[in-house]
Amino acid sequence: MTLAHLADRIAVPRNIRSAPAPVEDRIPPPGTLGDLLRLLGVPACDLHERDRLPTTMRRLRAGTTLIREGAPLEFLYFVRDGSLKLERTREDGYVQVLGLAGRAEVIGFEAICTRRHASTVIALEDATVYALSVSELAALRARMPALDQAVQSALSAQLARAADTVEVMSAVASEVRLARFLILYATRMAQWGRSSNRFQLRLSRRDIASLLGVAHETVSRSFGELINWGYLRVARREVDIIDLDGLTDLARNTRGLVRERIASAGARSAVAAAKNSPSTPRAAGNGRAERGPAAGAEPGYVPWPDWHREAG
Repeated sequence: MTLAHLADRIAVPRNIRSAPAPVEDRIPPPGTLGDLLRLLGVPACDLHERDRLPTTMRRLRAGTTLIREGAPLEFLYFVRDGSLKLERTREDGYVQVLGLAGRAEVIGFEAICTRRHASTVIALEDATVYALSVSELAALRARMPALDQAVQSALSAQLARAADTVEVMSAVASEVRLARFLILYATRMAQWGRSSNRFQLRLSRRDIASLLGVAHETVSRSFGELINWGYLRVARREVDIIDLDGLTDLARNTRGLVRERIASAGARSAVAAAKNSPSTPRAAGNGRAERGPAAGAEPGYVPWPDWHREAG
């Protein structure tokens, strides 16, 4: 839509000619419906004066619960910044992590069919979300085609991410599951406007184990293997992917993969990484040379910190 078309939609007194608004004036401020639309990818030229209407925005501290499992559906949430995790408590008390939500992603839509939320949502870091009342959503979507299209696109992306999670779980070897998870996480980080090769994992070791369907000790061992094979460097929460091609090759293996084959691929990757990178001391906690294996641990086990404890 051109600026001329946009001007036609705004009532201006006759015999008064006004110059087009500067670009910065056409960008809606935070806390408005227009800012939410921009977050969802709607071009600025498709925004109108009514899009400056205020919209509920909630700020969350890390560890804060946004939604509790079983709570009645009142709002749909759209993440403006930060990241959150979705989890569900099983009958035996086990907490199953279902996935993550980050910038421009929608939370709560799956509850429309039952009118109750099926999962708990917790902020992994300081975050901001927009809240749209479900009772008003239908009218807003009918009145604003741009919002309707943006919501549909967000939901389509959410379905695609659910399929990606199934692919992660289809791998037999835990190292392959972890490799797939890290590649997906790196992709999400890029979509959220962050670095895709160096990032902080906000999930705890037990969260990752729950998401991957393995024991938390297996997560430690699998991280240790990927580090020793030269795919990663890790310093506490920060993960540095130093061989994305090698990690991607590993992630392509689904079934019938034996440890010797993984080790062979990893050894070649480690040799290549050693040739192409300067010799630097490995960060504490990255390998057995500095700290040694845990007593009674499997070969390849690397002590792995539980990075934070979720509140709520």
